[in-house]
Amino acid sequence: MSDGRFDAVVIGAGAAGLFCAGIAGQRGLKVLLLDHAEKVAEKIRISGGGRCNFTNRELDPRAPHRHYLGENPAFCRSALARYTPADFIALVQRHGIPFHEKHKGQLFGDRSSEDFIRMLLTECAAGGVTHWQPCAVAAIGMEGDQYLLQTARGPVRTRSVVIATGGLSIPKIGATDFGLGIARQFGLRVVTPRPALVPLTFDGTAWAPFADLAGLALPVRIATGEKKTRMAFDEDLLFTHRGLSGPGVLQISSYWREGTPIEIDLAPGTDLAEALHEAKASGQRRLLANLLAQWVPSRLADAWVRQDAAWQRPAVEAADRALAALAQRLAAWQLVPTGTEGWRKAEVMAGGVDTRDLSQQTLESRQRGLYFIGEVVDVTGWLGGYNFQWAWASAHACGMALPAG
Repeated sequence: MSDGRFDAVVIGAGAAGLFCAGIAGQRGLKVLLLDHAEKVAEKIRISGGGRCNFTNRELDPRAPHRHYLGENPAFCRSALARYTPADFIALVQRHGIPFHEKHKGQLFGDRSSEDFIRMLLTECAAGGVTHWQPCAVAAIGMEGDQYLLQTARGPVRTRSVVIATGGLSIPKIGATDFGLGIARQFGLRVVTPRPALVPLTFDGTAWAPFADLAGLALPVRIATGEKKTRMAFDEDLLFTHRGLSGPGVLQISSYWREGTPIEIDLAPGTDLAEALHEAKASGQRRLLANLLAQWVPSRLADAWVRQDAAWQRPAVEAADRALAALAQRLAAWQLVPTGTEGWRKAEVMAGGVDTRDLSQQTLESRQRGLYFIGEVVDVTGWLGGYNFQWAWASAHACGMALPAG
C-alpha cells in the first residue's frame, strides 16, 4: 500500500496475529501484519517440543472456566463456542498436516511446528496480507477518527488496530510489554501480569534434602487453595535442583499465590496408612524405605525416610504413630514455594488487558477500533493446547468482526 492506508493493522505475528490477519484478509480487508522480531511465530516454533500442541479435544466451550482462568473466566465462552477445536482441526486437515493425540485430548503435529507456521502464512497470503517483519512500532496515536502508527517503515493509517503481541513469557524470543503499554495509553485497565505454567522454586536450605532427586519424575495429585478456590490436578511431577516442575506443577502454578502452600499426594490411589499398618501386623521385616519403593520411586523413598529416624527401621519395629505420620506426610505433603522460575521459564502470562474493557463478541475495547486478542488478554488456559485454542478463537472472533473500509 503505497499511501500507507489499511483497513486493519495487526501488531504481532504470533499464533493469534497470523490467524486474525489471514481471516480478515480473506474477507476482503486490506490488512497489514507487522512484528518487531526477526522471526515469525517463535512461540509456535518451540511449543510442544517443536511439534506444536495446537489444541485440545477435551475443551468444553459451554464451561470455559474448567480450562481457563482470569478475573472473569467466563469471558472466553463466546469466542470459544464460535470457533472450536473441531474448527481448527478441520483447517489443519485441509492443509494436509498429520497430527496425533496424546493423553487428555492434547493434539500435536506429527512432524514439526513449521507445518503450522507455513499453514498460517499460507492463509495470510490467500488474504493478500501485507507482512512487514522485522518492523517496530514506535508510537500509536489518533488522527481524526483514524489511528496513526509510526513504524520503522514509515507512517501507517488505519481505522482498526489489533494488538496480538502476546505476554511477557520467554523474553528471549522477543516478548515485551508493548501490548499492555498500548492498553494503558488508551485508558484500559490491566490485571497485574504474573508468570503462569511455570516451575516452582523453594528456599535452598529447606530444599536441600530433595535437591539430589533432580530429574526424578512420578505421577501425583497436586492441589492448592481452600474450599471454593481449591484446584487439583492429577499429573506428573518432576524434581529439579531448585524445586519442582513437570505438568502437574506447571498446571498448579497458574492458581498458586505467593505465601500459600501447595499439597502433593505422592502416591495417589494408595491408602498408605492401611498398607503400612498391614505390613507391620504381618511381621514385615523389610525396611520402610524398601516397602515404600512399591508405591514411589526408590530414590524418593530413601530421601523421605532420612527426614526422621523413626522411619529408618523395619516396618515391624516402627511405632504406630511413626507409620501414621509417614503415611500422612506422603499423602499430603505440604510445602510453601518461595517463588517461581519467572518469565524466563513461564510458558504463558496470567493477567493482562482487563476483560471488563473488551467485547466478548468482537474483542474490541472501549477505545473504538482498538482490539486485543490472544495472550495479551486476561485469559489463561491450562497446559495442553488450551492457550493456542484461545489464540485461534479470539483471533477468529476479531478477524470476522473487523469492519471494511
